[in-house]
Amino acid sequence: MGKPVNLKQARKRKARAEKAKKAEANRLLHGQPKAVTDLAKARAGKAARELDGKKLES
Repeated sequence: MGKPVNLKQARKRKARAEKAKKAEANRLLHGQPKAVTDLAKARAGKAARELDGKKLES
């Protein structure tokens, strides 16, 4: 037999973990200077344009 589990504590632990995960994602999204974010968007756009340019037309 396993140990008894307090469901209230388990729910709270799960909620804290989800909140921490969301906070980490927000730190990554909003924690960068605007110049770094713009540079990343520009690089992603350029990579997409280059990939589209190399596709073969059928």
